[in-house]
Amino acid sequence: MKPIQMTLLLSILACTAAAFAQGSASTAPQSTQPSQQASPTVASTVDREVSMIEKQVVDAAEAMPEEKFNFSPESLNIPGDDYKAVRTFALQVKHIAASNYFLWSPITGDKLPEGLKDGNGPADIKTKAEIMKFLKDSFAVGHKAAASLTSQNMLEIPEHSKSPRLYLATFGVAHAFDHYGQMVEYLRMNGIIPPASRGSSN
Repeated sequence: MKPIQMTLLLSILACTAAAFAQGSASTAPQSTQPSQQASPTVASTVDREVSMIEKQVVDAAEAMPEEKFNFSPESLNIPGDDYKAVRTFALQVKHIAASNYFLWSPITGDKLPEGLKDGNGPADIKTKAEIMKFLKDSFAVGHKAAASLTSQNMLEIPEHSKSPRLYLATFGVAHAFDHYGQMVEYLRMNGIIPPASRGSSN
């Protein structure tokens, strides 16, 4: 093939390829830029914290068998311990839930559950299933409280409280984390690896 013919053939192939590519591009769906995530708000930031501690506490509570729900380290009779009259595992869970209600209900305006008079929760809630429902329902109030927060109202003091909304919302998270640590110790004392530690170095 002569050079001039080769050049002509290459030119035709290049034009055909360009036309094909242009046609394909016109029929293909237009690519869109990745949608930017919504900017964080006071509500979304606090709700993320509520979700985080909710998962930790609920998973830990689920991990304890019902027959050990009333475990207390006092029963171990460790020499020199100071575990007398400490809360059982069940009471740790009920205490978190009760405190959630006391801290978050003033933000939402929700009524406290029947029988909730102190930090140990209603006395008639005894089985694991009842305690788990009480716990999960309390976190639902936490999500509702978080959703109500705005930059305009977060420093307002709600009725029946002496603290700003933001303080109540975030202290609920901090308080639950404190007692979650105790739940973890109770699980370990019973030879149970906390769910959050499984799959790691334990």
